Amino acid sequence: MSRAEKTPIHVASGVDVEITGLSIAVKGPKGQLKKNFPSCVIIQKNEDGAVWVKPADESRKALAIAGTIKSILNAMIHGVTNGFVKDLEISGVGFKAILKGSVLDLALGKSHPILYQIPAEIKVAVTDGVKIRVEGMDKQMVGQVAADIRRFYPVEPYKGKGVRIVGEFVRRKEGKKTA
Repeated sequence: MSRAEKTPIHVASGVDVEITGLSIAVKGPKGQLKKNFPSCVIIQKNEDGAVWVKPADESRKALAIAGTIKSILNAMIHGVTNGFVKDLEISGVGFKAILKGSVLDLALGKSHPILYQIPAEIKVAVTDGVKIRVEGMDKQMVGQVAADIRRFYPVEPYKGKGVRIVGEFVRRKEGKKTA
């Protein structure tokens, strides 16, 4: 027996979980998320509203993926009730970000501006020209958008300039010494 099937996923009030075959739709105050899952797990809903994730058989893959699917379902329920947020910070002389409709314009010390098209499900806000807030219901998509923006100019270890996720630790290196 895997640990995933020992405890249920408690669904918050105001959240509706619909299970149709291998597809699950979660509706809540912030919107709706829908995902398809593999057939190696069984997802059931009890009378009290709790959702159970169980492996379909005792194979190693089914046991391993049951916990992953349970985590994804928890994130879907949390996303439609509270949403997810990633904060980014730009540091460097002349580095800035400007939001133009659904396009994020980044000036990161290159010879050209970097234009990033924001997906429709994601909300991006820029404050002070150097702080970027990425919000959305889908945890994976919020993280991917934040990673895409960070990838344009990751923090370099000598001066510490670049785009960083707030709370990220960057090990600084000592510069070249002159004799």
